[in-house]
Amino acid sequence: MPGLSPRIWPWAAIAAVAWCALGQPGYTAASITDPGQFLDQAETLRTADHSRFVQMLEQIHHEAPGLTFNEQWHLRYLDAWETMFEGQYAKSEAELRDVIDHSGDTSLAAKASGLLMNNLATNRRYEEAFALANRVAAELPQMKDPEIRFTLLTNLSQMVDYAGQTDLAIQYARMADDAVPFGETSCHPLSMQAAALYNGKRLTSASPELQQAISACVVAGEPVFANAMRLTLVSQYLDENQPAKAMALLDQIEPGIVSSHYFPHMLSMQVQRAQAYAKLGNDSEARKAALAAIAMTHPGDISEWLREVYDVLYNVEKKQHHSAAALSYYEQYVIQDKGHLNDISARTLAYEMAQQHTQVQKLETEKLSKQNNILRLQQALTTKAVETGRLYIALLLVVLASVIFWLFRLKRSQLRFKKLSHQDGLTGIFNHQHFISEADRALHALEKKLGHACLVSIDLDHFKQVNDTHGHAMGDVVLRHTVAICQRQLRPIDLFGRLGGEEFGVLLLDCSRNEGMAIADRIRLAIEMTPIEGDGCVVSLSASVGVASTDTSGYDLQRLCREADAALYRAKRTGRNRVISDTESDGLVEA
Repeated sequence: MPGLSPRIWPWAAIAAVAWCALGQPGYTAASITDPGQFLDQAETLRTADHSRFVQMLEQIHHEAPGLTFNEQWHLRYLDAWETMFEGQYAKSEAELRDVIDHSGDTSLAAKASGLLMNNLATNRRYEEAFALANRVAAELPQMKDPEIRFTLLTNLSQMVDYAGQTDLAIQYARMADDAVPFGETSCHPLSMQAAALYNGKRLTSASPELQQAISACVVAGEPVFANAMRLTLVSQYLDENQPAKAMALLDQIEPGIVSSHYFPHMLSMQVQRAQAYAKLGNDSEARKAALAAIAMTHPGDISEWLREVYDVLYNVEKKQHHSAAALSYYEQYVIQDKGHLNDISARTLAYEMAQQHTQVQKLETEKLSKQNNILRLQQALTTKAVETGRLYIALLLVVLASVIFWLFRLKRSQLRFKKLSHQDGLTGIFNHQHFISEADRALHALEKKLGHACLVSIDLDHFKQVNDTHGHAMGDVVLRHTVAICQRQLRPIDLFGRLGGEEFGVLLLDCSRNEGMAIADRIRLAIEMTPIEGDGCVVSLSASVGVASTDTSGYDLQRLCREADAALYRAKRTGRNRVISDTESDGLVEA
């Protein structure tokens, strides 16, 4: 964990959070409508915005409707992750094993296995941890999911680094960096590489690998990983006897570490403060920070954190000539140092190095084998291409002809559907939407050359009585009859459309007000003078007409429509069967 001593804490800091968010934050406190999507979103925030992640877990536990089988296991996995994040390793282990054994989800089980691997190593159960690592490595070639494969590679890098195998850890990290899946960044593999270099004593405070890891994690929005790398830099400053730089960096990153509430980072920061104060000669603050670090641990703990703070306390008390206290702290230091050395030995013995090297060679061999297969396939295709060239050309011509034929049919269908989409299904003239669109386009073009136009609004009088008296079939006949009458009075350049029900619209282009009124009155008169005969009855028709002209209303279609409708309504109010223009109050033009 990130509070461990100079050669251990960078790995453990990352190991505890390696199976973290694979995306960018986007949480909102909206109600849960899609639990699956909500869980995926929460998973992306685990280290990028841990407080929101916790809020989302609480929300889905209290608000979510019944979850599916897979969603329940996904939630259990996230609960196990949070339990481990809080340091409850025994409880987290049981939850993770349950996910692995019973979820039935291969990807979820793989992620849980990686997290369990870190859990076991953190609790010094090295034989189990490395045995699990070997099984994961053996399954890696069969793991096709790029996201899971990427995370397994980063996790294997951490595990072999923990065993002191720096070169192999760097190799796994670089393999992960070469296989970054969509939606992921280089933050994780670069952090693994920097941690391995640090633990192998191949890193300095100026090393570009460390700065690249910090930058990548900051850009990726991964504050836990970024803080882990910054704490690595603090330890490097302390190793290089630059306590002032170490203290300045600790002051800079402290607010972020405190806000994340990540215990290993908080403890690591406290230990490093004690070391920095001691190197600066501030014995009082060094003692205070060291005792605060001890207070954060549990009685009987064995760790490098405690080894370092007891070393600080021993030197401070010895410097102050407090022999009894110095001796007591030295005894504690020896206990922690012995435990540390035993821990290193246990890790070394538990690690099965031969199997790990074999697995890496297997992965490289698999890669070369795939390349050789591709080369052989290319050679076979080249040979076959010579033998079957004529056949390919013939097939190509057939395919080309087929494509052209289907493209022709597709284009014809498109044109037919386009025409149908513009027409009113009953009358065959423009429908409302297309009439408005074409009228607006025509008015814009007319405005540029300062032409004249009139918008005519036509509404059949008492049309509802026709439907009620003679039926809707006769109503349809009346509408088609009216359209035919109007078309005989219009010019080819005029736009004619059905606006809805028994209402029609006509845009008379290059037409003055007087000409528009005359055409409108001819239409009204033609409708009145042409009744419909059929089925032993005669249906008389009349229409009220409103006219608006660009002379007074301008070229804005909406305004023309309002003025024409207003004139139409005045025609209705004043007795119907008449034409009224937008400049008349209750004046009328009658048959």
